[in-house]
Amino acid sequence: MALFDRNQRQRSSLFSTATVVVFAALCLVGFWMVTPPSPEAVPAATVTASTADVKKAAEAVVKEKEEDRSIDATNNFKQDSANVVAEATTAAVEAEKPTVDAKGGEADGEKPASKNQSFDDENGRTEGGELVKPETAETDGTAAAAAAVAASQGTSVEDTVTDVKEQASTDTKETVGSGGQDANTEKTPADTKESIVSQEENPKEAAGGGSSKKQTFDDENGKMEGVDVVKDDGNNTFISEDNAKPIMEETTTAATDKTEDAAAAVVSTEASAVANPDDTKTSDVVEEEQKLLPEALPNGQAELLMERAAQNGSFTTQTAESTNEQKTRAEKKKNKKKKKAASKAEAEAEPEAAVSLPTHVWKLCNTSTGEDYIPCLDNEAAIKKLKTDIHYEHRERHCPSHPPTCLVPAPPSYKDPIRWPVSRSKIWYHNVPHTQLAEFKKRQNWVKVSGEYLTFPGGGTQFKTGGALHYIDLIQQAFPEVAWGRRSRVVLDVGCGVASFGGFMFERGVLTMSFAPKDEHEAQVQFALERGIPAISAVMGTKRLQFPSNVFDIVHCARCRVPWHINGGLLLLEVNRLVRPGGFFVWSATPVYQKLPEDVEIWGDMVKLTKAMCWEMVAKTRDTIDRVGLVVFRKPMSNHCYETRRQTEPPLCNPSDDPNAAWNISLRACMHRVPTDPSVRGSRWPQPWPERAEKVPYWLNSSQVGVYGKAAPEDFAADYAHWKKVVQNSYLAGMGIDWKSVRNVMDMRAVYGGLAAALRDMNVWVMNTVNIDSPDTLPVIYERGMFGIYHDWCESFSTYPRSYDLLHADHLFSKLKARCKVLPVLVEVDRILRPNGKLIVRDDKETVDEIVEGVRSMHWEVRMTVSKRKEAMLCARKTMWRPTEIEPGPPTR
Repeated sequence: MALFDRNQRQRSSLFSTATVVVFAALCLVGFWMVTPPSPEAVPAATVTASTADVKKAAEAVVKEKEEDRSIDATNNFKQDSANVVAEATTAAVEAEKPTVDAKGGEADGEKPASKNQSFDDENGRTEGGELVKPETAETDGTAAAAAAVAASQGTSVEDTVTDVKEQASTDTKETVGSGGQDANTEKTPADTKESIVSQEENPKEAAGGGSSKKQTFDDENGKMEGVDVVKDDGNNTFISEDNAKPIMEETTTAATDKTEDAAAAVVSTEASAVANPDDTKTSDVVEEEQKLLPEALPNGQAELLMERAAQNGSFTTQTAESTNEQKTRAEKKKNKKKKKAASKAEAEAEPEAAVSLPTHVWKLCNTSTGEDYIPCLDNEAAIKKLKTDIHYEHRERHCPSHPPTCLVPAPPSYKDPIRWPVSRSKIWYHNVPHTQLAEFKKRQNWVKVSGEYLTFPGGGTQFKTGGALHYIDLIQQAFPEVAWGRRSRVVLDVGCGVASFGGFMFERGVLTMSFAPKDEHEAQVQFALERGIPAISAVMGTKRLQFPSNVFDIVHCARCRVPWHINGGLLLLEVNRLVRPGGFFVWSATPVYQKLPEDVEIWGDMVKLTKAMCWEMVAKTRDTIDRVGLVVFRKPMSNHCYETRRQTEPPLCNPSDDPNAAWNISLRACMHRVPTDPSVRGSRWPQPWPERAEKVPYWLNSSQVGVYGKAAPEDFAADYAHWKKVVQNSYLAGMGIDWKSVRNVMDMRAVYGGLAAALRDMNVWVMNTVNIDSPDTLPVIYERGMFGIYHDWCESFSTYPRSYDLLHADHLFSKLKARCKVLPVLVEVDRILRPNGKLIVRDDKETVDEIVEGVRSMHWEVRMTVSKRKEAMLCARKTMWRPTEIEPGPPTR
């Protein structure tokens, strides 16, 4: 009995102990299940146990982590797949860490530090979490995972550790993009160890400081971390890593079906090898492709790269305006139909051969103008057919029926341009190797040859001694209401020469559109552009200039050789169309101050003409230094003078004549009435600069529909906010562009001028082009204190080759496909972009892929491609490569 009692007591003790152990185990499991997981990305692989409890717990962890990631992943882009290696080996036991340490004992219940870092440049927020070190994740985590699995399956811990590591290694293979490594090489533990930095070792990086290798690419529409971009050192290319190691091409994969089926965004930074022995800057092929896991975007950010739905809204187009005007005038011409039929027959007789980008064989253009070729101004076949050139018809645009698909050669000794503002005073002679103008204008201080440089003393025909700044200040002294840089912001300089006037206007906060005809003075506009001064090749001949009406604050002419007084004042009436009501015409020429018979006669004619046009002479002065004079006229701000004047010449335009129609519209000797309705554009003077850059134009009201579908004022504000974020978070910081080397910028599809406004504090100027079939928003751009021009990108632009440092095309190419092919447009981009210049394209992915093939075939360096869903972005750099073969005949027909 005693023995029985003793055994009974021992058995009861054992049962009690077992009960306590089971209860404690259940408590630990319950505590483990309610402990929230760290906000990590979904593990690439999970280790499963045979027991139902382990499976159920693992599924719960995966599900919770997916939900967390769907909220955060836009701002937590994984850079190194080494993180995935660590997660793959610790996934099944990650939740046990708060309660069990590496030795199997109870921990303090602290939550594990997050492996991810979150940076939000746009919102000024930085969230930091410790990055798990490889040895911690693989040693401690693998051991704990193996122990749990071994206990549930009845296997040894050593065998289970081996299985876990093999499974993790299989799931984390990498593709190597360059450096001679095999495409299927596995990432070694050493590589993994190098790619992950703990917060303890480098707290600065963990807090968001980051190294030069790991950058954040934050576009306005969505954020990506860990993008290695090819950066500029001047115009020399190197990888963003300090030691310039080849960037690895990494692909992050997820194990869940949901992740595998979702659309991924691809970020690819490339420094493409260029098959050009002379171009040593792009000798290495550097590629990176990373997939951004699909997720919801955070807190009000628009979708990544998604185009905002564009429409015409309440805006008409330049095509519609000009076409309507042409039709109205055509009713008076009997031979209109005959000309149309002849043109159609010619087009049908010479069908354009379809040329695909990848198979196109590049050749140099065979033209008499060589490296200065401008297709629409050098169409010799069309110029020969002109009946007269008395009104400078031969200097107007005559585009070939089929745009050229050849490449323009570069000067043999071309160098990267000298940077602004030094370039205003000197440029490389070999970039614009012309000396005729220096000889012809040597007494007027236009330009001089000085060794390997062309220098510009700042003089001009009317300010050869005092210089441009003295002359600019003389105008304001003569009439202080001009108020440079406040009231007067946008100026048109007619017959600009080498554009020293416009170049020094920057000192007074004024933006000047300078123009002159090609070849009247050898390469004058090319000199201006090489100096970093805005200019185009154009002429006041028989057509309207490609600007809207009532947009320029001042029109200026200093000995511009324009016969204003003849043909009923036809050309001065074009100035009247362009200048704002209340704006000024500044004229400095010999008739103003000389007493030669011809000058006296011209002055008398100008006085009569301006009085008949109701212009007021508000100032006339004489300079004692350069001994020249100038006069300032002001355009009326009301129609009172028009209605009470005795003269009938020049006449008022018919109300049906649209003053904004400017694309291929012939000049007409008449005056348009001044807008008087307070809600109509032109009835008020814009806000002073710089306030006008951000102010919604007074004539945009909420009853009008904007380009993107909102009420016009909201549309305007949203567009500006969009481009400010894109410029700040993406273009200035995320693309590796050396902006010190950027001066001349063109927005090839400007809408409201948001990009130019966002860049206005940079040392750049932006030529905004509004396509003729796009909403006519160019007046909005001028109202903001910036400038631009109408253009049809199915034709060449009126500028010299190698004019621009950066071209920006936002959904341009895809919209052109309905009217013309991508190839000729891309050829035009190559023509006007400088060697080492950058092209940024935002468009649908199919179009961007086509452009990538095209620029690569021209041996450009593809620096970055970003895509998500069906939208994509490209940044590419033009190289010095040119083909050696010359095409057999001239491209014009």
